[in-house]
Amino acid sequence: MPVLIAVIVLLTGALNTVQAGANATLNKVLQAPVFALFTVTAANCVVYLLAGTVVGFIWPESGRLAQVPWWGWIGGAFGGLYVIAMVFLAQKLGSAMFTGLSVTAAILTSVLLDHFGLVGFEQHSASLWRVTGCLLMIGGLTLVCVF
Repeated sequence: MPVLIAVIVLLTGALNTVQAGANATLNKVLQAPVFALFTVTAANCVVYLLAGTVVGFIWPESGRLAQVPWWGWIGGAFGGLYVIAMVFLAQKLGSAMFTGLSVTAAILTSVLLDHFGLVGFEQHSASLWRVTGCLLMIGGLTLVCVF
């Protein structure tokens, strides 16, 4: 099962890069950024509805809503900000730079979140190897962006 999970994550990561180009092209051709953003959101809703038919629609009990910490409600907004950045900046920066910047930022942030056990993640110390990996990401990003 872990191999299947890794393959799914790799596939969705690759699709995320394709999404950046597709969403930016939608905006470029339509020249209507807010309409492009709503179109992306509508497509997301269709995918979520299809996923719901596979995994089942489960609505939380009303008491559970109050149990969610404040930061549990902001993930969708952060996803929206990412899509906005994608629509406006991906084609200006190019796929490699946009994806490199966002993935490197994600790796650095994830190591910090793990190290401090924030936003629901279990605590995993930022070992020398993890910090070295972060530095290598920054080095790789530099090479991609400069050359």
